[in-house]
Amino acid sequence: MAIKSYKPTTASRRNMSVIDYSELSKVAPEKSLLVPMNKHAGRNNYGRITVRHRGGGNRRKYRIIDFKRQKFDVPGKVLTLEYDPNRSSHIALVKYADGEKRYIIAPQGLTVGQEIIAGAGVDIKIGNALPLVSIPVGTFVHNIELYPGKGAQLARSAGIMAQLMAKEGKFALLRLPSGELRNVPVECMATIGQVGNIDHENVKIGKAGRKRNMGWRPQVRGSVMNPCDHPHGGGEGKSPVGRPGPTTPWGKPALGYKTRAKKKASNKYIVKRRNSK
Repeated sequence: MAIKSYKPTTASRRNMSVIDYSELSKVAPEKSLLVPMNKHAGRNNYGRITVRHRGGGNRRKYRIIDFKRQKFDVPGKVLTLEYDPNRSSHIALVKYADGEKRYIIAPQGLTVGQEIIAGAGVDIKIGNALPLVSIPVGTFVHNIELYPGKGAQLARSAGIMAQLMAKEGKFALLRLPSGELRNVPVECMATIGQVGNIDHENVKIGKAGRKRNMGWRPQVRGSVMNPCDHPHGGGEGKSPVGRPGPTTPWGKPALGYKTRAKKKASNKYIVKRRNSK
């Protein structure tokens, strides 16, 4: 999809761009696959803010996405390509031969009317889902499971894809978009192709109000706060950090500080970390 820009009728419009949605179907979302979504404004079940700078935003409903792709050997036809306010990628409504409808993440190149299918012996074609053991080495995939049957957790954002590098025994080696090399069980499902809406990263927000519509509230620099609010705060005029390095509001190092737990079970499946030199 292309990026669309407008005549600079205002200062903010001059620096704003949007995705051209002309390729999407002009239909209402499937009602049976919509569920209400309550706003939490970054607060947990105690009412305390655990994610800062969230709140407000437009009301939206959640689209139930089929991340498992477990309707094996049942062909489905793509009815529509739709916008999803809850994710960067677009979604596709698929109607299967048995009459059931499901939403899936729309890969690049998927078209309305196209047939897709999931299963161990299906064709290596965009939109089809297979276990990694059935996918040829070198194929680009997305919507990848980490644990068999749990549903896709990797490579789901707009424009993202991973590459199947090798298969050995019970594991397949994947090169993820971050550059990480990771072993994943060969029984895990993955979908052929690249996630669509590849121009998402090139969109310029243009103005603060558009970010507020997305549910983001303002973020303020620590150096302009008071000392009781941030370690960088206080001082007369502009002041240096005043300590060995930049920190978070809670005093933790903000640059180059490792936060990953040392004894995580998933660490042993990482062959090469994304940040290794």
